[in-house]
Amino acid sequence: MADKNENNKPIVPSKPPRGNYQIWVIMATVAIIFGVMYFNNSSSLKDIDYDDFKEMVRSGDVKKVVLVQNRKFVEVTLKPEALQNAKYKEKLNNSAFGSGAAGPHFSMKVVDSGNFDQEFRSFRDKLPSSQSPDYKTEDREDYFQVFIQWGFLFLLLFGFWMLMRRMTGGGGPGGQIFNIGKSKAALFDAESKVKITFADVAGLDEAKEEVKEIVDFLKTPSKFTRLGGKIPKGALLVGPPGTGKTLLAKAVAGEAGVPFFSLSGSDFVEMFVGVGAARVRDLFKQAKEKAPCIVFIDEIDAIGRSRGRGQLPGSNDERENTLNSLLVEMDGFATDSGVIILAATNRPDVLDSALLRPGRFDRQISIDKPDIVGREAIFKVHLKPIKLDPDLDPKKIAAQTPGFAGAEIANVCNEAALIAARKDKKAVDMQDFQDAIDRVIGGLEKKNKIILPEEKKIVAFHEAGHAVAGWFLEHADPLVKVSIVPRGVAALGYAQYLPREQFLYQTEQMMDEMCMAFGGRAAEEIVFGKISTGALSDLERITKMAYSIVTIYGMNPVIGNMSFYDSKQSEYSFQKPYSDATANMIDMEVKKIIDSAYERTKKLLVLHREYLDLIAKELLEKEILFQADLERLIGKRPFEKLTTYQQFTNGEGKYEKKQHESEQPGVDTTPTLEGEKPDEATS
Repeated sequence: MADKNENNKPIVPSKPPRGNYQIWVIMATVAIIFGVMYFNNSSSLKDIDYDDFKEMVRSGDVKKVVLVQNRKFVEVTLKPEALQNAKYKEKLNNSAFGSGAAGPHFSMKVVDSGNFDQEFRSFRDKLPSSQSPDYKTEDREDYFQVFIQWGFLFLLLFGFWMLMRRMTGGGGPGGQIFNIGKSKAALFDAESKVKITFADVAGLDEAKEEVKEIVDFLKTPSKFTRLGGKIPKGALLVGPPGTGKTLLAKAVAGEAGVPFFSLSGSDFVEMFVGVGAARVRDLFKQAKEKAPCIVFIDEIDAIGRSRGRGQLPGSNDERENTLNSLLVEMDGFATDSGVIILAATNRPDVLDSALLRPGRFDRQISIDKPDIVGREAIFKVHLKPIKLDPDLDPKKIAAQTPGFAGAEIANVCNEAALIAARKDKKAVDMQDFQDAIDRVIGGLEKKNKIILPEEKKIVAFHEAGHAVAGWFLEHADPLVKVSIVPRGVAALGYAQYLPREQFLYQTEQMMDEMCMAFGGRAAEEIVFGKISTGALSDLERITKMAYSIVTIYGMNPVIGNMSFYDSKQSEYSFQKPYSDATANMIDMEVKKIIDSAYERTKKLLVLHREYLDLIAKELLEKEILFQADLERLIGKRPFEKLTTYQQFTNGEGKYEKKQHESEQPGVDTTPTLEGEKPDEATS
C-alpha cells in the first residue's frame, strides 16, 4: 500500500535529478577524436625519403612494405632484429607517438602510386630472396578526415541546440524552441498554496482593506453582485522600495481560494521579435481557463512605460508591442471577466496613461513608508522568532527608526540577532538593536581605520558643531547620539537625530535644518581658521534644500509663489521652465539664503564656543556621546517639545495621526550621515 501524507494523499516519489549529459556527450566526442588520431598510424610514423628507404631494403632490414595507393604513401615495417640497431632506435624514439614492435615503423610519401609500384617491383626482383621484403598494395579510407567532416557538423548542430535551450529557458514545457512564446508565470493553486496570510502583513492597514475586498469578492461574489456591483478589473500597488508591495501580493495569494499567477514584468522581455506579446496572450489564455483567478505582475514598469518616449522615428519597439497586447487583454473588445490583475511598481510616473485608466486598473493603492504605529506593528511581526530580553520595548525601537520601510525593519531585527549571537548573549536586548540601527544607517563600524590625530581633531570639532548648533536651534531635531568612529565607505563621523513624524515644513524649520547642517563647516572655520572637505554631504543637502525653497515650494519673497517642479517631467529633459533672467535671480536668491544660514550658524557657535570645545574634548576621549551626555555637559535644551515617541506614549499610549486636506510633499525623514536628513524636495 502506497504511503500517504498528512492530507491523506498518496506520496509520489520524486524523480531523481537528471545528470548533466551534455558534458558526457562532449567528453565522448573528444575521446573519439583522440582515439581516431591515435589509431591513424600514418600521422604517428617517422617519415623517411626514397634514398633511405632503398638503403634499408638493400641492407635486408625491411620485413614488409605496404603501398596505400589512394592515399599515396608507403608503410615500412622493420624486422625484429633490425629494431635493435642503434640508428633505428634513435629515429623511432624521436617520433611523435612512438611505434609498436609489430610495426609499421616508417612511412614515405610518393608522388605517383603507379610509378612507385613499377619501380619497387623491378628493384625488389634484383635483390636476393633473403633481403627481399613482403610487398602488397591496398586502398584505405581516411576515417579521420571523414570523422572530422561529419563530427564538426555534429558538434555545430549540438552547440546550436544547446544555445537555443539556454535562450528559451531550458528543457521541459515552455523550454523548447517551439514553446518560446509560452508564459513563464508561476501558478499557485490548492496544490501549491502560499503560506503567507494577511496576519503576516503589518503596518499596511489601509492597503490591506483594499485588497481584502478583492479577496472577499472572489470568495463570496453574491454579496456584491446582488447590489449591482462588478468585480474590479485590477489594482496597482504603488510605493517606495521595501514597503511591502510584493509581500501584500503574497498575502493575497495565501488568502484567496482561487488560482494565483505570479510573474515579473521582465519575463515578457525576450530577444526574439513578438515573443513578449505572445507570452501576454498565452498568460491570459491560461488565466481565463482557470477563471476566476488573480494575475500578479511585479515591477510592471518593465513593460508598462509610456509609449513613444525616447523612441527613434521609424523604429519598432518590441516593448511597445508587448504593452499593446497587455492593454487589449486587460480591457479590449473581447475581454472576459473573472481575471483580476494585481501589479506593483515603485515608478508610477513612467507608466503609460492608457494602462492606468479605470477599466484596467480600477484602484491605485498607495503603500507609503509606515509611521511610528505601523513600525511598531511591523517590529512585532519580525520579533516573533527572536529571543528577546524581557525589558525590550518595541515602541522605543519604532521611535528610533523614523523613515524605515518594512524591508529595513526586517534587516534591523536580523542584524540585532546576529550582533547578540556574536557577543554570545542568551537574548537580544536594546543595545543590540541600537547597534543594528547604527549599522543599517551609517554602515559598518571601522574602529581599526587609521586616522591622523589632526584629522581626528577636525572630525571631533565638526561633529561637535553639528551637536551644538542643533541643540540651540528651536526647530532642529533632538540629538540621539554623536560619534567620531568611522563608518561606511568614507564617513569619518556620524550623528543620529530623532526627527518628528511630520509632513509639512515651514520656512523657519527648513532654515534651522540648514543651519544645523552648516554646524560642522562653521565649527571648522571658527576653531582652525580653515575648512576641509568633510562637509561635502552637508553642502550637497543644503544646496538642494535652498533650491527647493526657491524653485519648488515658492517660499522666496523675490521669486514669489511659483513652483517650477513638474512631477510628470521626463528625467532626461534638459529644458528649463523659466528664462535665463529668472535663472539668474534664482541663483542669487539661493546664494543669499545659504550665506545668511552660514552667518547665523557662525554667530550661534561663537556665542556657545565653550560648549563647542567641551563637547569636542569629550568626543576625543570617549568617541561616542549620547543625549544624556550632552545634557550633563551643557544642560537641557532651552526648547521643550514632545518627541514623536513621547507623543506616542503619552495619553494612554495613543497616537493621533493628523490628516491634512492639502497636498503633502513627500518628505523623507530618514536620518543619514553627518547628522543630516534627506532632501526636502518632493520625490
